[in-house]
Amino acid sequence: MYIAYSALRETNTKQATTTLQQRLKGYQAACQKYQQEIADIQKYLPGWTPEFKLKA
Repeated sequence: MYIAYSALRETNTKQATTTLQQRLKGYQAACQKYQQEIADIQKYLPGWTPEFKLKA
């Protein structure tokens, strides 16, 4: 039973890692795309960055 649980758990962890990596790439792409808008906001709110949510 433990072996089956471990195998499923490892799969879920790998899938979660892949999903998180995809979301991070999407976040980075969005920041790149809206680079000028972010810079404009930071003129009024120094250090502001778009929020990256770990959970959907």
